[in-house]
Amino acid sequence: MIYDISHKTLYRYSAPVSQSHHIMHMSPRAFERQIVRRHSLLIEPAPTSRIEAEDYFGNPTSRLSIEDEHSELVIHARSTIEVAPRPLIEIDDSQEWQQMANGLADAHAPLDLQVLQFTWPSRHTMPTAEIVDYASPSLQPGQPVLSAAWDLTRRMFKDFTFDSSATDISTPISTVLKQRRGVCQDFSHLALACLRAARIPARYVSGYLLTRPPAGQQKLRGADASHAWISVWAPETGWVDFDPTNGSMPQTEHISIAFGRDYDDVSPISGVLLGGGRHTVSVAVDVAERA
Repeated sequence: MIYDISHKTLYRYSAPVSQSHHIMHMSPRAFERQIVRRHSLLIEPAPTSRIEAEDYFGNPTSRLSIEDEHSELVIHARSTIEVAPRPLIEIDDSQEWQQMANGLADAHAPLDLQVLQFTWPSRHTMPTAEIVDYASPSLQPGQPVLSAAWDLTRRMFKDFTFDSSATDISTPISTVLKQRRGVCQDFSHLALACLRAARIPARYVSGYLLTRPPAGQQKLRGADASHAWISVWAPETGWVDFDPTNGSMPQTEHISIAFGRDYDDVSPISGVLLGGGRHTVSVAVDVAERA
């Protein structure tokens, strides 16, 4: 599958910004089943300096400074990305989760830090006793690790309601669990907390999801949105994706941008400003499948 993606963000400030510095994760990541055919990033006003680099997790980043006074900031990322189908995975053939977790915790075993670092809680994925209790039905003794992750994914899809007005990025996952409402970031953080509490390696994935309009209706321009899901590691398969928001194992309609411990590691745009006052932000995302 080949997709053309447009992601445009507009900031408007109530007072002029005299200087700003930003880190962006808006350039798609290439890996074994995803090819980045084209990518461009338009920034207005044009930055005084711009550095393209990789972060600690291997994600492409843009680091920029803007020294021209401005009351608006436009960031427009456009990409063409090819996504290949995932190999067939037998989730019941993965290693038993307790055996795998104990192996990762063995001080005498060789350590793969690229896996081990995703077994620990992060700021948005701190577990509570209630979170451990919620996870426990999916983590039965002898349960294969990928089967456990799939059971948790389906339970969350059934138990939780998508509600964009219920939370923001500062809402604790304990609140999300209590009210059973939130958005994809919340559900991903909660799933990560459930799995990491059992020392199962799981990482946060940011990206996009192809959405289709209701039958007989045209797709609205700019109506798509960024998406988030999780990826779980098993020794037989490596990383395997699960989407608790949609109760699915992502295939070709999920387009990855970056991997990290949680949203903070891969937020699309972050930075500091000198001036600016209050601000508003509008985002328009289009994901179009090529014929």
